[in-house]
Amino acid sequence: MASELSIFEKRIDPVLQAGVILVMVLVIDLFGLIISGTNTVGVSNRFPWLCAASFMLFFALFNAVLSASADNTAKYWGRSIYSFVGLALGAGLLAWAFSGLTIGEAGSYRWIYLVVTVGYLVFLGMIAVIKNVVTFAQREEWNRPRTKNRERDK
Repeated sequence: MASELSIFEKRIDPVLQAGVILVMVLVIDLFGLIISGTNTVGVSNRFPWLCAASFMLFFALFNAVLSASADNTAKYWGRSIYSFVGLALGAGLLAWAFSGLTIGEAGSYRWIYLVVTVGYLVFLGMIAVIKNVVTFAQREEWNRPRTKNRERDK
């Protein structure tokens, strides 16, 4: 019987994560194009930008959580940040190709891209702090808890 590994133990490469998510953006954009061609449901011309920003946020959360199990955090983060930049450019180019709008013409999506990018860096920072606290707590010796001397306090 094969043991099932947690997703956190699989060590998924950030470049692969970004590639899979970029393919998902392409599939959803194609689906949106097909739906808008049927004239059954009104699909905004800014939908590809929404899709790009949404999947960037998904990558940011997923990648930051997976960075907690990385053996070499600095190497993982380097690949993660380059992957995020590549994903942002690729998803932006797909959004521009499908919508015909630049990011400046798409309304508030320039700010959404900025917020998602800053949020991604905050997520990575939070994971780093949590990882350092856990590592410190695991190295610390916990022989016995400190007891208060109640007679001295009286």
